[in-house]
Amino acid sequence: MEAVILILGLLVVAFVALGIYVSVKLIRAASRGVDRTITQARRAVEDTTLRAKTYGQVGVAGELAQLRLSLRTSMRATQEALQTGVTEDASLSESLGLFQRLSVHGRELDDELKRLEREPDKKTVASLLPSLKKRTGEITRSADSLRWAARDRARQFADDDLAALNEQIDVEAGALRHWTTEEPVPGGQDPTGAPGAPGTFRSAHPQGQGQGQGQWNGNGLSGDAGVAEAITAADPRQQTTYPWQKSARPETTN
Repeated sequence: MEAVILILGLLVVAFVALGIYVSVKLIRAASRGVDRTITQARRAVEDTTLRAKTYGQVGVAGELAQLRLSLRTSMRATQEALQTGVTEDASLSESLGLFQRLSVHGRELDDELKRLEREPDKKTVASLLPSLKKRTGEITRSADSLRWAARDRARQFADDDLAALNEQIDVEAGALRHWTTEEPVPGGQDPTGAPGAPGTFRSAHPQGQGQGQGQWNGNGLSGDAGVAEAITAADPRQQTTYPWQKSARPETTN
């Protein structure tokens, strides 16, 4: 009896511990989701504010806002492109590492531009604009170069795969239409020289050379059993439905 009580107690403790572990995991996941949502909302608000400043303010403040907006837009687009591409192309991991190093310089520049927006000495800030524009241009050009290189690589892979697929489809289409390439024997004679009936034919299919000759009988079938190839209809139960297919309309009677 004591053993049964001990086992039940251990099971209760195990279930309680498992429940606590699952609860902690769920709370952490929800916390991360909330943090991401808050971060994205903050970024959206800040980007909207920067766009408003570029249109509504002139002079130093407007130029600083434009620099920050172009920097943030380029860096975010490159980060999304590389993180998405590395899941399908592992060779982009090195490019992603380079971008992470570039992001350090990008964050430092963005923080500096943000501080200068609050700087009351606009004259000094104006004197710093040429160097700030140069740094912003260097970072955005590097980010854009990585992003477009990754996109060009993905597009080239897609083009190569599509070209190979088209070749395979052309070969398969030719095999499916093999009966349309049958040519009549000149003079209505078979290869032995004997006169043949008007239905005498020669198959142009590679597998029919030398053995695909015969005459059609009254039922429309070749006299040579090795010539005719069965064409099996597709099983409608095994067909795959695609989004672009139209559903068949049921026949109605008046």
